[in-house]
Parts: sequence; C-alpha cells; structure tokens
Amino acid sequence: MADYKSDYLNSVLESYRMKHIEELINTYRTKRNAIKLFLNKQYGSHIYEPFNSGSYKKHTAINTKFDLDLVVPFKRNAFSTLEDMFEDVFEKLTEKYQHETTIKKQGVSIGLTFNEEDEINIDVVPARETSQDSFPLEKNLNLHKTQSDGYLKTNIHAQIEHIKAKENERKVIRLLKIWKACHQYKYKSFFIELLVIKAYEKSSPQGNLWEQFKTVLNYIIDNVQSENFTLKDPGNNNNDLALSLDDIEKNMLVFRLKSMLEQIESNEKQIEFYLPLNEKFAEDNKDENKAYGLKSSVLISTPPVSQRFG
Repeated sequence: MADYKSDYLNSVLESYRMKHIEELINTYRTKRNAIKLFLNKQYGSHIYEPFNSGSYKKHTAINTKFDLDLVVPFKRNAFSTLEDMFEDVFEKLTEKYQHETTIKKQGVSIGLTFNEEDEINIDVVPARETSQDSFPLEKNLNLHKTQSDGYLKTNIHAQIEHIKAKENERKVIRLLKIWKACHQYKYKSFFIELLVIKAYEKSSPQGNLWEQFKTVLNYIIDNVQSENFTLKDPGNNNNDLALSLDDIEKNMLVFRLKSMLEQIESNEKQIEFYLPLNEKFAEDNKDENKAYGLKSSVLISTPPVSQRFG
C-alpha cells in the first residue's frame, strides 16, 4: 500500500522545484553574469575568477525564496584589510547599480535587489585568500563580518563538496527549508544543511521519504540540546554552527519539531499544514485516490508561538 505521507512529501518537493521558474532563473543568471563581468573589469589581476555558491549551487534551493550568490576571491595583497576590501566592492557596486537596485550590507555579503518585473536578488561575497597565492590550491578564504568588524575563515568549495553527492539529505534539507519558509522561521539555511547531514551520518535513516524525514527530526529532537552537540563547518573546523542558536532557541526548535511530529502522527492530514504544497506549481489532482488532494477543512492550524529568532 502506498504511503500517503511519503507520497505527499514527494509532491511537495516537486511543487517547489527550481525547474518551474527556469525563465526567472535565466534572468537571475544574466544579472549575476553582468555583475561578474563588471567586477572582473574593475579588479582585473587583483582577483581570481569569481565563482557561484549558495543553495542553488548546492541543489538545496526552493522556488519561493532564493537568491544567487557570487563569491569574489581577492588576492592577499589586493587590500591591506578585509574591511577595506569589502567597502571598496560595496562602493563600486553602489556607483554602478544605485539607480536600478537596492544595495545593502548583510553579514559577510552585499545584497543587491533589482526591482524589475520580478524581484531579482543577488548576493556578492567579497573574500580574500588567507595567504599569498594559496587560493588556487587550498581554496581557503577570509570574509569580512560587517556587524562585528571581525572576520570568518571559510572554504566554500569544501562546503559545496560536503553536500554534493547526498541526494537523500538534500531532499530532507529542502523539506525543512519549505517548513521554515512557510512558517516564517529564521533558522539559517547552512545550519539546516549541516544539521540534516549530521543526522544522516549518525542515525542512518532508511525507508521511504517520510520515514527518513521522521528519523532526522527525531535525531534533532534528541540531540540538538546536548552540551556536547556540535555542527562543524566543513570549511572551517573552528566555526561551530550549533552555537548560532542559544539554549532558548534550541528549546523552541525542539518544541516545534516535536509538535509537528505529534500532530502528524495523530492526524496524518496535518502534514499539509506543516508542509504545504506550492499551489502555483502543484500538479492537477484529478485522481481521487491521491491523498494529497484533500481539502483544507481537514487541517487543524497550530497557533504561532511568541519567540526570539537567531
């Protein structure tokens, strides 16, 4: 007998696939390529070739909320400080695009929002190799942290490789990103990626998609609050993403996941509330035997809980 919850989750993933917005993605790519060309002209031999990163590159993007990321790796002697590098890129992008976009500093990146027929979001990440001529071989980079005037060492290529061949993990990552987007939770996507990958490494989920999803959620519930729990960045072992949530936020995450599992276990149709289809791209359901065509009247909405976000 077909498993309703697993079939439904596969339908959810299908409705959020990036292929449904290929024309918009092409517009994004065109804009990103134009920015890449502009920065290559501005900095010439002071940079290595800019490269793509982020959730789209990792195949974990969903079609309701995404951007394209462009990393600009500078040579060590291009600027004396990371702040100087960041500010120079920000100034040049502002001068070039100020009349057609909103530009803002955000964390370690510069966000450009082009207000065209469809809103286009491109994140530019200025970075600098950790030592002279080391980037081509080692791929290590330092990023400027705008909020603390500090820096973050990372290896974005290692982060991409960490998830590249993990097909099942990517499905569950996308499901949790859909869950957080639909309910407006503020967990970092990178935190979710590392959390799911660790859950697979430690609990070896088996079975259909729902069974694997449930195993991952139970692993998170059982472990994320432990004092010894870590989520080490594959690009920098000193960067622990588990520390991006404080104890209260971890408690709230466990509460939300436990509530979701309990509600779905007591009434499987609740899965449609927690992980709704993207109705814009949901398949037409003319087969009455397909359970995911149920009316919303069978769902029980869970009221939002006041909280702080990380």
